Formats: sequence, C-alpha cells, structure tokens
Amino acid sequence: MSIERELNKRAGSKCELCGSTENLKVYEVLPIKKGGLDEAVMTCAICKDQIENPGNEDLNHWRCLNDSMWNENSAVQVVAWRMLSRLRSAGWPKELLDMMYLDEDLLAYAQATGEGEEDENKIIHRDSNGVILEHGDSVVLIKDLKVKGSSMVAKQGTAVRNIRLDHENAEYIEGKVDGQTIVIITQYVKKT
Repeated sequence: MSIERELNKRAGSKCELCGSTENLKVYEVLPIKKGGLDEAVMTCAICKDQIENPGNEDLNHWRCLNDSMWNENSAVQVVAWRMLSRLRSAGWPKELLDMMYLDEDLLAYAQATGEGEEDENKIIHRDSNGVILEHGDSVVLIKDLKVKGSSMVAKQGTAVRNIRLDHENAEYIEGKVDGQTIVIITQYVKKT
C-alpha cells in the first residue's frame, strides 16, 4: 500500500492539521530518517504551502492547531509544534505552545530544523559566497576534498543534493558523494 493511501486512511481523507478535504497532499516532515507514516502528514495544499514558505502564514488559518496539536500521531505533533513556534509572536500560539508536551526525543526531532529558536541563537549555515543554506538544498563543491578516514577524493564540481545541516556547528553540512554520506565544510561549497 502506498504511503499516500495509508496516510489518507489514517487521516480519514482530511488534512491532519486543519481538517480540509480538498487538494490533499503528503508532507514529509524533515529531517527524514526512516521515512514512512511516522515522518509524514496528510495536508491540504494551503497548509503545505504555508509550512514550506515561512512568511506566507495566514494566522487565522492556523487556529486549527488548537485541535490538531493533540493528535496522537507524532509527525502531526511535530508540525503543530513547529508552526506554533513560528507564529508564537502573535500571542495565542505561544499560549498553545506552553500547553503542548512533547517527550525529549520528539522535541529534539521538532527542533531539528531550527524552528522555535530565537534568531540570535539560531545557527546559520552559509556557503562560500555567504548565501544561507537550508536543509534539503543542493550544493556544488568548489574544491577537491580528501575525505578523512578513506582514500576517496570528492572532486570539484560534484553536486551534492538534499544536504543536511549540523545543528551544533555552522560550518558543517552532510551530504552524499558517490553513495557515501560525508561531512563537508561550508566554505568549500556553493549553493545551486
């Protein structure tokens, strides 16, 4: 059974965030570790667009989180926590966020994208040109890099897709080169 069908069944053919029944789409909750139902949410096109495009949020649309934040599915809880964190300056989302409880592992997963951090505490990853890198971006190596612990050399011009950010160090990202996941220093990449 496809993930879309399984999510549709779990969600009762509704957006798991706002309850809409129109234009339903699968939203994969980043960072994806194993994939599957535990890391996906059935959303409507409006919710998905506003999740993926910070700054486009319609505050009144997200009042639905008052109900969906109590959903038993962890992926829905994570998305609700992230959206409430993003909107917390509006007042009522902060109150809902204060009521919400996530266990330690789930909270770490919710915070993995940097959502909810104060801007001055947020680690910002920048490429060699100073362009901000985000989880899932594609970059190109601007220099041949020897990979520590192996005989592999990652060649200049190699494209690295779907990068992951190190949330403890602004200079490190992870990506796959020749099928091997490596840590790359941001000063040696350029965002594409």
